[in-house]
Amino acid sequence: MKIISWNVNGIRAIDRKGNLAELIEKENPDILFLQEIKAKQEQLSPNLKGSEPYEQHYFSAEKAGYSGTGLWVRPSSTGAYSVKTGIDKYPDNEGRMIRIEFGNYILLGGYFPNGGKSEEAWQQKLVYYEHFLDEINSLRKSGKKIIFTGDLNVAHNEIDLARPKENMESIGFLPEERAWVDKLISQDWVDVFRAIHPEEISYTWWSMQTRARERNIGWRIDYFFVDRNLFSLVQDIRHLNDQMGSDHCPVVLSIDIR
Repeated sequence: MKIISWNVNGIRAIDRKGNLAELIEKENPDILFLQEIKAKQEQLSPNLKGSEPYEQHYFSAEKAGYSGTGLWVRPSSTGAYSVKTGIDKYPDNEGRMIRIEFGNYILLGGYFPNGGKSEEAWQQKLVYYEHFLDEINSLRKSGKKIIFTGDLNVAHNEIDLARPKENMESIGFLPEERAWVDKLISQDWVDVFRAIHPEEISYTWWSMQTRARERNIGWRIDYFFVDRNLFSLVQDIRHLNDQMGSDHCPVVLSIDIR
């Protein structure tokens, strides 16, 4: 099964420019998770609501032009499935998490808070992290096989951003955020890209304001994590650095789902 995660930074723009169609045609994913769709259902083109052989699901933010997640599913690959939004015990009016369940698997795709707008936003980011970790641990304990992906809005280690020394006090690379990723890994959640490519320098986000992508001054903040018990099923993971349309690039996971 091929699963792709992409923070599109506006789904209507990548649809209009043909970037989404380009990705679908080239990669032919079984499941596609989208973040920062920045649109409500009524704003979506017919193509975004009915593009066979996929079925489309969206979780929009209440605030117009902000956040939101999406999910494209090829039913012939998954069989019967169900979709749920949000995480338990955390009110979500920003459309941050969407999931699909089929068989014994649950796959989650999320757009995690940035936390940089205010002290309150920063504290809410940390709260969200903990609620999410509780959620996936609870799902795993119930016997489900868990994969999660998305824009976590944190670079874990110095290898994961081009200029670590200059960003030691920057949101997205603060000790508390990085410690949460340490906690994930200590609880047997595997950062698939780093586990397979321990020394590879590759980024998934670049600032559009400074033309950073042209110079590859980026951050790796988009991930796939799997339960350690599923890691042996992973076949490949790639960053599609040449895919244009957003300030993020898609991440592709190939895994032998049984």
